[in-house]
Amino acid sequence: MTSAGTEFERGRVYRRCGCKDAERKELGPSCPKLADDPGHGSWAYAVDLPTNGQGRGTRRRSGFASREDAVYKLQAVLNAQATGVHEDAKLTMEPFLLQWLKLKKLTLKPSTASSYDKAVHNDLLPAFGRMRLVDLTPQHVTDWMDGMRDRERGAPTVYRLGATLRSALSHAQKVLHLVQYNAAKDAMGSRPKALERTCWDPMQAAAFLRHNTVHYNDQLADLFEVMLGTGMRRGEVLGLHWGDVHFMERTLFVRWTLATIDNNELHLCEPKTKASRNWVSLNPRVMAALHRQAAVQQALLPPGAPLEGLVFGRVDGAPLRPQYVLDQLRKRLAEAKLPKITLHDLRHTAATIMISSGVPIAIVSKMLRHSTIATTINIYGHLLKYAADDAATALAQAYDKAEAALEDWTGPRFRTAA
Repeated sequence: MTSAGTEFERGRVYRRCGCKDAERKELGPSCPKLADDPGHGSWAYAVDLPTNGQGRGTRRRSGFASREDAVYKLQAVLNAQATGVHEDAKLTMEPFLLQWLKLKKLTLKPSTASSYDKAVHNDLLPAFGRMRLVDLTPQHVTDWMDGMRDRERGAPTVYRLGATLRSALSHAQKVLHLVQYNAAKDAMGSRPKALERTCWDPMQAAAFLRHNTVHYNDQLADLFEVMLGTGMRRGEVLGLHWGDVHFMERTLFVRWTLATIDNNELHLCEPKTKASRNWVSLNPRVMAALHRQAAVQQALLPPGAPLEGLVFGRVDGAPLRPQYVLDQLRKRLAEAKLPKITLHDLRHTAATIMISSGVPIAIVSKMLRHSTIATTINIYGHLLKYAADDAATALAQAYDKAEAALEDWTGPRFRTAA
């Protein structure tokens, strides 16, 4: 191939060198050695591009070791102009992921930020840190996830790590325009099916509450009453402040949630979703539990002093540690000889009992403060079978009743269409 190179529809690829003539002027693509010595000089490209003003300017880049490298870069430049994607052939995954993580930490809750930090440093950087961002393909992601499964990493963990990578690459594609596609988007597969939660029936829930009242009658007895009576999340109950409890209206407002980082650091954060930050109605049992806690704390204050701080907290005002509450739950379950459940299962128990008692799914969804009713249906849809059976039976009964009434019909008869 001669130094003249190859013409493309837009731009050209050619060889050039840094040799100079007698007047110390570079010969560039005109050097006679290029025709005789394939190893002389390097490959370059030139392309006309729009300038910031009117007209066009020529971009020239050289120093490529092979024609393929120069063509690749030329195509990247043309693609960037056509699609707005500006690939950086030198950018590796490590600096990109670290910069992305730094930006994410500005908006994430502390517990989520800690999870992202571990995923990036413990898994993503060892796997992809030295790879160029533009070279990452779905096959790389698939192989990586298969390798984690081979090492017996749990399906939820593998999916969560893949979702973290997908989020980072989505930022590269849609915000920074560094890549043309998200290599992790189609390589992850579907989300693993959540394990069916363990829930109590009303008798078991009542037995647990009775056990707490008879044998403890303490702060946690009232805390468990609130959780089972409202379906609030663990962090929401532990982050509840007296200023958000409205006894006259029989409501409370979920404004905070207590988040735990590495089972050590405690942070008060905004609730899980925008919909979670909402009002919760209180039944008489929950009202009684809150009144008991108010009386206990009011007795420790000077006369007339308003209740402040956490509803459920330590004597010094600090929040209760979630692990302590969980340990107490397990201890009391063993004593009452009840099926083992988690603190979050108390929320599922409340939802299950409401649905099984015939409460419309839309009302249950509002009570749980889900973002959409579809979320509630996805979690508790299996419980709606019985409600659907009742609805189908009611529909048939309505027709049977109407058909029987036709026998005594004295009005004008309906005409049958020909």
